[in-house]
Amino acid sequence: MKDLVGRVAAITGAGSGIGRALAIELAGEGCHLALADIDKVGLDETAEMVRRTGMRVTAHAVDVADRVAVEDWARQVVVEHGSVHLIFNNAGVALGATVEAMSYEDFEWLMAINFWGVVHGTKAFLPHLKAAGEGHIVNISSVFGLLGIPSQSAYNAAKFAVRGFTEALRIELDLERSGVSCTTIHPGGIKTNIARNARFDASVEVFGQDPAKMVAASDRAFITSPERAARVILRAVAADRRRAIIGPDGHLFNLLAHLPPGIYQRLIGVGARLGSRLPV
Repeated sequence: MKDLVGRVAAITGAGSGIGRALAIELAGEGCHLALADIDKVGLDETAEMVRRTGMRVTAHAVDVADRVAVEDWARQVVVEHGSVHLIFNNAGVALGATVEAMSYEDFEWLMAINFWGVVHGTKAFLPHLKAAGEGHIVNISSVFGLLGIPSQSAYNAAKFAVRGFTEALRIELDLERSGVSCTTIHPGGIKTNIARNARFDASVEVFGQDPAKMVAASDRAFITSPERAARVILRAVAADRRRAIIGPDGHLFNLLAHLPPGIYQRLIGVGARLGSRLPV
């Protein structure tokens, strides 16, 4: 979808980070916005930013883990805007814990948002995109959807699942030739609040990394801005790419993912041990 003028885009997790940056970039391209986030304060701030551009915007507090709520929102978007052409399933959370120590409750919390939230958004909006005659689904995975990382098994599970789900969907849409397409996005470290808002388990200390140290390390390592990430995503949509990697660290992870598992996993293990020795 190259021409965004007059189109309607829905974005989850629009209250901050990549979601907010996407809203501003899309508005600049002449696109109307339907925004959703569980954070009402951040959501309202983003909506006000979009209104200053002169584009039409609606905002709804939505928990993407709630299938009925997402379906209701999708229907409301069509009522309020007349149609919808793009859905960006961007909402996400983080969790740091070993497999052994991680609680089922925390695992289910993350999967409900990071995986099921993507499924809910995709299935709720897909019929409306087809009804519009054209559309694009953008599902945010991660470089952690390419490689396994210690203390990130839940996040890995969700992001690998998003990747497989979206790649299978892309083949189905290609076969249908309905005018709707989709792209999987694999960001590296993006300067957002996801690490600060993550849940952590004391088990991460097995690797010598307490939560404060992990957040501080994330602040140093996350080098790509949300604005840069949004521009890469929109270029991928315009080019109808199947996959987009974001950031120099993202491209490094992609290269590592092409190595034999025994090699890349040892390299990741060495990196984790070295990282635990760095000062906060």
